[in-house]
Amino acid sequence: MPDAAGPQHADAEPAGYAEALAELDAILVELENPDLDVDRLGGQVRRASRLLTFCQERLTAARDEVEAVTGDDE
Repeated sequence: MPDAAGPQHADAEPAGYAEALAELDAILVELENPDLDVDRLGGQVRRASRLLTFCQERLTAARDEVEAVTGDDE
């Protein structure tokens, strides 16, 4: 059964930025838990890394789109 805090598959791409951010928040809460299962730690850190990359790419794309629309390259 999938974890309520994340997608059905750890490698699944989130539907969008908001979903990725929500999943990152859930992972952070889990990582802050001193009772975290060590066997899950590595997987959660890898997933968080992929989600951060996804969010950075979305932010970069949004910035580029705004610059294209406004003609502002700074």
